[in-house]
Amino acid sequence: MGFRGRSIRIRAAVAAGLLLAALALLTVIPIAGLSNSAGQKSLFSAVLNAATSATSLDRKPAATATRGTFTGVASCAGTTCHGRMEADGKVVRQDELQRWQEPSTQGGAHSRAFAVLGGARSRQIAATLGIGDPTAATECLGCHATPTSGPRGDRFLTQDGVGCEACHGPAGGWIASHYAVGASHATNVSNGLVPLDRPAARAAVCLDCHFGSDRPGQFVTHRIMAAGHPRIAFELDLFSTLQAHHDEDADYVSRKGRPDSLRLWAVGQALALERSLSLYAGARGTEGVFPEFYFLDCHSCHRRIYDQDSRVKSWEANPGRPIPPGMPPYNDENIIMLSAAAQVAAPALAARFESDSRAFHAAMGRDRASSVAAARRLAASAAALAAQFASAPPGGDMAFAIVERIAGQAIAPRFTDYEGSVQAVMGLDTLLNALVKSGRVTVGAAAGIRADINRAYAAVREPNSFRPGDFRMALGSAARGIGALR
Repeated sequence: MGFRGRSIRIRAAVAAGLLLAALALLTVIPIAGLSNSAGQKSLFSAVLNAATSATSLDRKPAATATRGTFTGVASCAGTTCHGRMEADGKVVRQDELQRWQEPSTQGGAHSRAFAVLGGARSRQIAATLGIGDPTAATECLGCHATPTSGPRGDRFLTQDGVGCEACHGPAGGWIASHYAVGASHATNVSNGLVPLDRPAARAAVCLDCHFGSDRPGQFVTHRIMAAGHPRIAFELDLFSTLQAHHDEDADYVSRKGRPDSLRLWAVGQALALERSLSLYAGARGTEGVFPEFYFLDCHSCHRRIYDQDSRVKSWEANPGRPIPPGMPPYNDENIIMLSAAAQVAAPALAARFESDSRAFHAAMGRDRASSVAAARRLAASAAALAAQFASAPPGGDMAFAIVERIAGQAIAPRFTDYEGSVQAVMGLDTLLNALVKSGRVTVGAAAGIRADINRAYAAVREPNSFRPGDFRMALGSAARGIGALR
């Protein structure tokens, strides 16, 4: 049921035409060093081509495979490991690398990340920024290749893109133990494997590139976006679904527990906000005498300008933001989702979170010091929500209730801008998927209301034609469709 639900959701997201901006460039570039037809060849040909085209700079001295060593994608590519052409493994699929480098879907986006840097758009961005060759620029390689914090083995290749160890951690300490007879997940984690089955651990890894961090090459500034980089958009459970190369079968559940999409979504929302506020409160928060505009709501400034006798009001008052008209607001997409989630899943913390979020918006209208202090308080509230969501047991009709809150009269009026609206429709899709995976909604019933979800996606397909009122109508229709399945 779980895997079938994910498959339906992937097809639905594609049918909806949603361009997840963080992956937009990655879906159109063939695998590095391969023609389109070569993308159908065996994994071994791909590895061989990558290896023979590598420059001497990419070949690192041989390193002992100890904990902290990045061993490279090729170390996972054997046919007895993850390099098979068919999913016929007895325990795991064993064709995971083929799915990772799939050339025609977003599931292969990580493998194409480095190849994107050789394209015309990336070179234009690099030229505008004056950073030289994007395939060698620190500003790019922090996320378009596996970010390494330790020694590299002799089979590690930068041009492999975002490889296995970018998410699972350097394999030097756990690559042997994870296939040993009698090995346990706990042992592998103790040897350095990142426990991606834990929502907070997964969010921490994904947010480094899909939102940003304070490390070099892992923050898309407003200047980088102005040079041509896509806008960053992220939702943890949806992106996890698009990048899943494994099956959540009985063996997976016995080793790591049953995945919970609702919990993953809620923890992801909370930790995305905490990350955003923590970066804003630090050195990333300013650029010269200006605020770092990355943190603000893009659509609030990027609107059509009218200059005529009669006034044309191009903005809507937002009841969640106590700020003066004309002031660029903080991007509150995660704040809005958390307001809905907290009311249902953490009511004891909901009032504190709502108060802290309003105080933060108000402080943005005063001065930097006030906003930083308020940001830290709101970040603490978000962290408390993340802890509550992570520890709370899955709640029967909780997903239905959150969908109802998102589209209800208290929350829906806050969808006045593009970013929050995109996050809302991704949230509805995730919550519907959670209901399918938990068995509370059948696959057929979910497919039956797909058109409602697709209309909500269509309302946010193009930011320049976004209309808040039209979106709220589409969102309400989608929410009613989900509610009818209760």
